[in-house]
Amino acid sequence: MIVSTRPFRLFDYFRVPYRLEPDAEPFGRLGNEHGAIVWPVGSSGGEGRRELWRLGDCMLYATLADEATMLAQARELGGSWEELGVLHDADHVRAGSIRRNDSRVLLLPFDPGDSMVSLWSEAYARERPRRRLGAALLRGYYLARPLVPRRGQLALRRGFSRVQARSSFPRWPIETSLHDLYELLFDWIAVTLGDSLPAIGSWPNGKRWCLVLTHDVEHESGYRSLGELRDLELTHDCRSAWYFVPERDYTVSDGTVAALHGAGFEVGVHGLRHDGRDLVPSVLSQRLGAIHTWRKRWGAVGFRAPALHRDWELMPTLGFDYDTSSFDTDPYEPQGGGCCTWLPFENQGLVELPLTVTMDHTVFEILDEGSAIWFAKADALRARGGLTMLLTHPDYMSASGRLDAYDRFLDRYAADETVWHALPREVSAWWRRRAASTIEELEDGSLEIAGPAGSEAQIVRLGRPSG
Repeated sequence: MIVSTRPFRLFDYFRVPYRLEPDAEPFGRLGNEHGAIVWPVGSSGGEGRRELWRLGDCMLYATLADEATMLAQARELGGSWEELGVLHDADHVRAGSIRRNDSRVLLLPFDPGDSMVSLWSEAYARERPRRRLGAALLRGYYLARPLVPRRGQLALRRGFSRVQARSSFPRWPIETSLHDLYELLFDWIAVTLGDSLPAIGSWPNGKRWCLVLTHDVEHESGYRSLGELRDLELTHDCRSAWYFVPERDYTVSDGTVAALHGAGFEVGVHGLRHDGRDLVPSVLSQRLGAIHTWRKRWGAVGFRAPALHRDWELMPTLGFDYDTSSFDTDPYEPQGGGCCTWLPFENQGLVELPLTVTMDHTVFEILDEGSAIWFAKADALRARGGLTMLLTHPDYMSASGRLDAYDRFLDRYAADETVWHALPREVSAWWRRRAASTIEELEDGSLEIAGPAGSEAQIVRLGRPSG
């Protein structure tokens, strides 16, 4: 049995079993009879630096313990040490390393859980001065937008996209750093602990990846056109989620909502007015009551913020089961960046479902690209077992060739027996069942999954114990 002196978020997230036996030591220690992992906790890292680091091809954002502290810890642990990986800062200066000694103690200079949450929450952007400038520009854009004709708005966005394209992190259209880091850590841990690690698979019933279709209805024209996308999905036996704006230039009838629910679709809330102010804290406090009224009226459990604005501290206070305002990587949105993951995650009880395929408006209106981007990203996510979530708008999809592109997309993946076709609410419910389930060892040494996901989840093995 693996025992840890501190909660180990990496294992918690993948549902790797271990027993917690807390102590007051400044470094966390997790291990078994074969070896151990040791990492700094809080101030135990000395004068640590918090910034983006490069570990081989991976980028991580975390507090890195200073090298003097880590060398002192290595001497205290004893043995002969080898370096497994070296971390560098933005100037390519060596800043620390991952080490393992001949007693199979793996010494990490950062907390993996801290790195995970720092990327999920986009702390790498929020905590840097450039982010404050970006927020000011964003506020200015939304103040001026009502005065600018639609053609002018698009021209501004297209011009700004050339600046946004210079962003080096997260990479677009796919950023693999966090998932590459998972694999690297699990390989090192498997060697250290003597075996691969049992975990609960990401998707239910043996499915290897997940496909979720979503739509934001921006204006009256989109509301009138929603039948085009809905009917196209029905021909492929697919269902999607529709996010409506309650107080804009169209009225959502109760009959429309009932018909969508009756046909197996989902309805969610897309803010209240889509004016760039729904998530301004002082404004939200005035609007949240109305948002909740529409949530109850529509039977909605999911939220998507207008223009994909997001605030890590604010989102859990909205009162929804899940949110889908984050994306894994997209520099071209008004609030660019990304959570760097293609799997769901939790934020203070709120399930976050990241958008992982670049939306139609960005592909067709801003970048003037073809739908090949959709297929390339979906194939990459399928290969790595990710959540493939696509956002399209009935407002923009009626243009020449776009419905045909969507038809081809559905045709390519609808019959894939390895995919779980799911609504966002179903993914959120599954992720909660998975998080509430554990792997337990039986008397005969076999493993089983106990908890609400027991009948549908599968045990997978993570890490290579040799190499």
